[in-house]
Amino acid sequence: MTTSPQKKWAHCLEIFRSNVNEQQYRTWFTPIKFKLYDVEAKELTISTPSQFFYEYLEAHFRHLIHLTIYRVFGENVSLIYDVEVVSNGSVKIESDDVPPVAKTAPSNRQANQSPTLTQAVGPAQDLDSQLNPKQTFSNFIEGVSNKLPRSIGQAIAERPNQQAFNPLFIYGPSGVGKTHLVNAIGTRLKELHPEKRVLYLSAHLFQVQFTDSIRHNTFNDFMHFYQSIDVLIIDDIQEMIGLEKTQYAFFHIFNHLRQNGRQIILTSDRPPVSMQGMEDRLLTRFKSGLLAELEKPEIQLRKDILRSKIKHDGLEIPEDVIDYISQNISNSVRELEGVIHSLLAYSVVYNKDVDLAFAQSIIQHAPKTVAKEISLDKIVEEVSIKYNVKQEDIYGKSRKAEIVLARQLSIYLAQRYTKLSASKIGLMIGNKNHATVLHSIKTIKNRMDIDKKLKEQVDELTNILKNTR
Repeated sequence: MTTSPQKKWAHCLEIFRSNVNEQQYRTWFTPIKFKLYDVEAKELTISTPSQFFYEYLEAHFRHLIHLTIYRVFGENVSLIYDVEVVSNGSVKIESDDVPPVAKTAPSNRQANQSPTLTQAVGPAQDLDSQLNPKQTFSNFIEGVSNKLPRSIGQAIAERPNQQAFNPLFIYGPSGVGKTHLVNAIGTRLKELHPEKRVLYLSAHLFQVQFTDSIRHNTFNDFMHFYQSIDVLIIDDIQEMIGLEKTQYAFFHIFNHLRQNGRQIILTSDRPPVSMQGMEDRLLTRFKSGLLAELEKPEIQLRKDILRSKIKHDGLEIPEDVIDYISQNISNSVRELEGVIHSLLAYSVVYNKDVDLAFAQSIIQHAPKTVAKEISLDKIVEEVSIKYNVKQEDIYGKSRKAEIVLARQLSIYLAQRYTKLSASKIGLMIGNKNHATVLHSIKTIKNRMDIDKKLKEQVDELTNILKNTR
């Protein structure tokens, strides 16, 4: 029995939903409507409520949409947008096809595809830097919380051969602009020094490439490629924690680049001192350059970011709405931008001007984002305070009774409130094996059954941790 085009589109929506967060799905994908599928012409037509919707989908989700359609409808299907226009009914716009190299799996992370390791080691023009050209210094708004990293980044872009800031290690919580900043550095550097071989990628992608090189017996090509880079930018370096073989390869690439005067730029969600599970010889090298923290944006920076975003998108949002958003959304730049997009989307769908009452209604009733996962570092910090022991002792191997209890509690709470595997928890806390971790968890559970005071302490720690998300 042949599946109808409408059911195929419903399957596409399921894939979209699994690849974006719930708020993005409801804001940007729910308003899309299936309109027509021409079997002979192999054309899928979907409708969007406005030109803004079409432009936003193409700018942020084009790869995800195309790759999903390829999977469900077939690779030769063209996508047509039927865009509603207030004065003229609607217009049809054909979406550009996704480059063949990207036709691997649905993903909306365009800037993090794998470079070709066999690209010629020579002219910089032969290398795809994987940089996002839309993330520049001109739209990276400066404030107190990011002034130092931004200034250092500009200095590196202008003089990449100086070694005072090598490596540059940028750390801070998710959503504060680390990826934007390093892309801005790389983009500006390429403008000023087009002869430089610049490469941006995530630590996860580096690990995937390393694993593939071992599997396909191309490790020498892998090393040769990375040792040819002039400016290496690796995002989320903490994802290498616990990956000993990947760290080994990166250590030798790092040494080669540094010894030959090449620039290395790294980002992380934590400082090197909190990266338990990373080899000491790597940590000492991370600390040997410049450590620059990106903090959560202060209120004035939040207002400046909102005004810049509104101006860039050609929107009209009153100042009191900007004040309200900046006072109520404080965690990240990404969250601020998401609120602006949601407000405009709802205003288009409901045909209402964005005023303070409308903004309050939308923000207060919008689907709540999933609570941020409690980190292992935060667990160890709170346990160390509760039991008056040093954090490094919990991470270490001391057998003092009070430290052993604090360590076992940290393991127990990590197993409950993080997504880390037992093996990784053990690796990061005291370098314990899987069996020891399970024993610690069982010990705490058994003690809580008979020790009322311990159970009360665990409950107190649990409440503290939940309130710090």
